[in-house]
Amino acid sequence: MVLAEKNYGPGATDTEIKIGQTMPYSGPNSAYGTFGRAEAAYFKMINDQGGINGRKINFLTLDDAFSPPRTVEQVRKLVEQEQVLLLFQTLGTATNSAIHKYVNAKKVPHLFVSTGATKWGDPEHFPWTMGWQPNYQTEAHIYAKYLLQNKRDARIAVLYANDDFGKDYLKGLHDGLGQQANSLIVKEASYEFADPTVDSQIVTLQSSGADTLFIFAGPKAAAQAIRKVSDVGWKPLTFLTNVSSSVAAVLEPAGLEKSVGLITALYLKDPTDPQWEKDAAMKMWRNG
Repeated sequence: MVLAEKNYGPGATDTEIKIGQTMPYSGPNSAYGTFGRAEAAYFKMINDQGGINGRKINFLTLDDAFSPPRTVEQVRKLVEQEQVLLLFQTLGTATNSAIHKYVNAKKVPHLFVSTGATKWGDPEHFPWTMGWQPNYQTEAHIYAKYLLQNKRDARIAVLYANDDFGKDYLKGLHDGLGQQANSLIVKEASYEFADPTVDSQIVTLQSSGADTLFIFAGPKAAAQAIRKVSDVGWKPLTFLTNVSSSVAAVLEPAGLEKSVGLITALYLKDPTDPQWEKDAAMKMWRNG
């Protein structure tokens, strides 16, 4: 009797599931590399417990330095050479945008992308891509609603990244403020991820006379902005995106004493935040 050979797609065998990822372990957004290291540890835990139906996870997480061309190079390696079953939590709006069409053309599952841009929820045109976290425009709507309820006469300044990430937040803020956006927002200033600092942008925004500041920035620029705002003696009501709300990666580098009073919204438990010290799930995470 001859048994038929089991036929799996790329990246799957009777003993292994191969998963690929790109993550900025170096470069201006290397703070996000913590995501990849934590996910690698989680998959190791699953493997130590026997894997998934007897299959061990082979998790290949590669450094793209938050550079879209490098992301394309690394993802091609994962798809064409390593032949992964799927891509998991590839991080960054610009970096995922660079591989969006490619992975859908290749019909490679592009799952739970680590970016809140609204574009990831488009199954009609990109059926192989699936978002995960709350999108940036929704988050900005929440901040706008809070402001309209608590400070209706605000004079708003906005610092935003000049890419899909920052522009998504900016659009969300404009939409959330509605007809009052043009009268409430007195100044907007963008920055590039390659910029060494955002000091000049903060000085420009301060000079506008704004008393409210939105920081739609990545961790490095956000820390710089918080520090500069304090150093120039500006005291606006400040909103910070969840993307850059880490105590260890942003607030401590900026200076905790300079971060008092910031407003943000979180959907994760920050392990550096003492409020989770006695949380059962956090205790399990700390104990490995």
